[in-house]
Amino acid sequence: MIHHVSVGTNNVKLSRAFYDPLMKLLGLRVLAADDESVDYGTSDIFFSVETPSNRRRASAGNGVHIAFKVKDRKMVRRFHKVALAHGGSDAGPPGLRPEYDSNYYGAFVCDPDGNKIEAVTLTAV
Repeated sequence: MIHHVSVGTNNVKLSRAFYDPLMKLLGLRVLAADDESVDYGTSDIFFSVETPSNRRRASAGNGVHIAFKVKDRKMVRRFHKVALAHGGSDAGPPGLRPEYDSNYYGAFVCDPDGNKIEAVTLTAV
């Protein structure tokens, strides 16, 4: 069982401008933040963006992505739109991915540091 997930950033302020509206859309809020990190969750931390503890430049993992489960296809489309409006880049537009499941509907974006994230639902609408 995963407790929480963190991605690296080289600019916490820029990451917050990207993630704050996305996390709000997903029902998460900022639980803690400082110049080196921001933690999102409900009552416990679920997702965080952090500067690397070794002080080296953050880099996105090749092949790594984090998928956020959302309630329906409309939310997938909103997630993609909000991400692009706040500095993200398209990594796969909203749509069916039948190679995973006949109802797998997802959208992929990269954050300003290149971390790949996804919104996905298995609902038929």
